[in-house]
Amino acid sequence: MRFQKLGELDVANRRVFVRVDFNVPLDEMGRIAEDTRIRAAVPTIQDLVKRGAQVVLASHLGRPKKGPEEGLRLAPCAKRLSELLGKPVLALRECVGPEVAKALAALKAGDVVLLENVRFHPEEEKGDAAFAAQLANGAERYVNDAFGTAHRAHASVTGVAALIPPKARAAGLLMEKEIAALDRLLANVQKPFVAVLGGAKVSDKIKVVDQLLDRVDALLIGGGMAYTFLAAQGRKIGASKLEKERLDVAKAALAKAAARKVRLLLPVDHVVAASFAENAPPERIDGVDIPEGKLGLDVGPKTIAAFQKEIAGAKTVVWNGPLGVFEWASFAAGSKAIAEAIAANRNTTVVGGGDSVAVIEKFGLEGRFTHVSTGGGAFLEALEGETLPGVQALLLDGAAQD
Repeated sequence: MRFQKLGELDVANRRVFVRVDFNVPLDEMGRIAEDTRIRAAVPTIQDLVKRGAQVVLASHLGRPKKGPEEGLRLAPCAKRLSELLGKPVLALRECVGPEVAKALAALKAGDVVLLENVRFHPEEEKGDAAFAAQLANGAERYVNDAFGTAHRAHASVTGVAALIPPKARAAGLLMEKEIAALDRLLANVQKPFVAVLGGAKVSDKIKVVDQLLDRVDALLIGGGMAYTFLAAQGRKIGASKLEKERLDVAKAALAKAAARKVRLLLPVDHVVAASFAENAPPERIDGVDIPEGKLGLDVGPKTIAAFQKEIAGAKTVVWNGPLGVFEWASFAAGSKAIAEAIAANRNTTVVGGGDSVAVIEKFGLEGRFTHVSTGGGAFLEALEGETLPGVQALLLDGAAQD
């Protein structure tokens, strides 16, 4: 997989269109609640500023239903980015049109401007070519640092890139890290390879499970999705989450794991409650079967110990999804223990998915993993073996080399 690196791009006094991912969570007052994605883009922006680029940033925020929404404007992101860069960042009230053209024409070397939320225009998600041309607006270079949107063939992701010569496109520093991390998992994996999957639904991870069973030595499944797998084995799961329509999928995965001699570990004990509520009294079930009227909300200590043993012996670990309702203290022990076990592994550890990142932050484990992906959906699609349009748009293979 060959793509141009950021440092190889000549950007001095060039207008550089940079797709970033500033899709950050906002609180009820419209303030940025968590700025990881903005901070992740800073190194790329700093590099371009230092080398005298005219930096034009584009991002989406949220899911606007119809046109501009005041609560989804990017001005707060521009303000936070300005603080992080230590220099002004001009926030525009549009992403296309005459006012944007006027502002861009006035840019000088080292200036940074943030276009308004590109999803205020439905043409963005449609990948409209004419809209992409308006977004490009005379850009001479294209940089994609938004791995979180790399699975979308949107106008700002692939449309603008298509208007820029291949040798004038590059991966941002964050995108480069994401691609390298995926390479460790998909092309150059070190064995034993252990995958840990959690989260609520089997349906969210059908393809991931199938692909991983072709690659891993052990697959550890927890969270809400585990109960469908246990039900597929004929175990009693009480009132726990069950996707009846996915039982056949779970049975097929169990059969495939057995055929390929992959160790597929499911919970062997549980922490349950009589209701799905934060204040519900927790109860430990020392066995696989869950009584009627009880629902599993976390894995138990025996499961934790079995998972920890697999993780400790791994050369590569990939983790996506919590193992219980980690937001509630009574049901957070499993997610915390497994996150700590992965953090303690000194080999290759890759984490993907917003909830997994939230676990890391909740328990103060930042900086202790080889790579933490900023792209939940894109990360999962890559693990599924899908080609990511945003990455494909950066490839040099087959492009003219002049």
